[in-house]
Amino acid sequence: MSHKIIGVNERLPLGKWIPLSFQHVFAMFGATVLVPILTGLSPTAALFSAGSGTLLYILITGAQVPAFLGSSFAFIPPIIAISGAYGMPYALGGAVVAGLFYALVAGIIKLAGTAWLDRVLPPVVIGSVIVVIGLNLAPTAMSMAMNGADGSYSLVALSVAAFTLIVAIVATIFFKGFFNVIPILIALISGYLFVLIMGFFFPAYHLIDYAKVNETSWFGVPIFALPKFNLVACLTFVIVSLATITEHLGDVMVTSRVVGADFFKKPGLHRTLLGDGLATAWAAFWGGPPNTTYGENIGVMAITRVYSVWVIGGAAVIAVCLSFVTKFGALIQTIPTPVMGGISMLLFGIIASSGLRTLVETGVDFKCKRNLTVSSVILVIGIGGGKLAFSLGADLQFQLAGVALATLVGIVLNLVLPKTVDTAVED
Repeated sequence: MSHKIIGVNERLPLGKWIPLSFQHVFAMFGATVLVPILTGLSPTAALFSAGSGTLLYILITGAQVPAFLGSSFAFIPPIIAISGAYGMPYALGGAVVAGLFYALVAGIIKLAGTAWLDRVLPPVVIGSVIVVIGLNLAPTAMSMAMNGADGSYSLVALSVAAFTLIVAIVATIFFKGFFNVIPILIALISGYLFVLIMGFFFPAYHLIDYAKVNETSWFGVPIFALPKFNLVACLTFVIVSLATITEHLGDVMVTSRVVGADFFKKPGLHRTLLGDGLATAWAAFWGGPPNTTYGENIGVMAITRVYSVWVIGGAAVIAVCLSFVTKFGALIQTIPTPVMGGISMLLFGIIASSGLRTLVETGVDFKCKRNLTVSSVILVIGIGGGKLAFSLGADLQFQLAGVALATLVGIVLNLVLPKTVDTAVED
């Protein structure tokens, strides 16, 4: 591990550059491929869009911000909802519009600053919405962890998920250094090996089928996807993106603290947000999930003290190269569902817990009736499956549900409820 600080624009010798770039690939890999597996997208498309999106981000920010962009977990609920109702092309179309909305917000920030954003999306709204995003995914995690291929309860599946979850917890809590920032990857590999060993000793419990791997060619080109657009998909993704925009602000702030620079001033929040948004729109055109800056890679930089954007760029190039190895993508898709379920039990819970952390660290006062009301309504609508649906003529059905509806209602309540009334909750 290096103890010398390597600055943002420093270039390292090739012998150090490549290994350090691979560290970032390992850090982002587990989460980046997990999102497409959960949503029905292509893992190789996710790798391609993450790598090329990161290169686009570096270009837009003038190579001044060392950040790796990978698959966003916040968009899992809308991808599943929209693809289930209208088809995956419409979910990709929503992602394109969300990315362009990022660009619009970046332009407004450039002209008017961020005060308006703090008014529209205060911590009580953002924290509650993040809790909803995590808990909205909880049934998916438990279904993957407990059910077999036929959809019924399986003790075998549960044992695999439990083993994977235990490894993920141990890696998260007890591992040190670089291994502490790749618990997802460690748990994924461990769970996969556990299934292989179990299948070797008990052939009846063999859960991995390599037929598709054997049939797939070694190399191929990522397939360009043609997004489709409708009002429901676009509005759903735009509303959810309000929460992820605030997440972006937090990531830029953390990166600034780690590196010892102020990226809000240089290159400016408008440029980092524009890079994030255009990378998300770009990803959707390649059939990949929306992107976001990755905390795992920020953790790698904090440990190694290597902040070089060249190292991040090298990781991006490696990710793009891996996306052309189609047999590798087919191998990823052999990961048993219970293994993903075990990882998701922890990961989705961490998302919800990060929402609670936002509420606690920002000092949201729940003795205040106004805050209590806003948060309560968001949680019940989002977790309870709230839905707003109506017809606008025979050819247009409008529906807003789950995270998107909860976010919209929370924003409206926050804007209309007065702050001057007596808001103390009686003990």
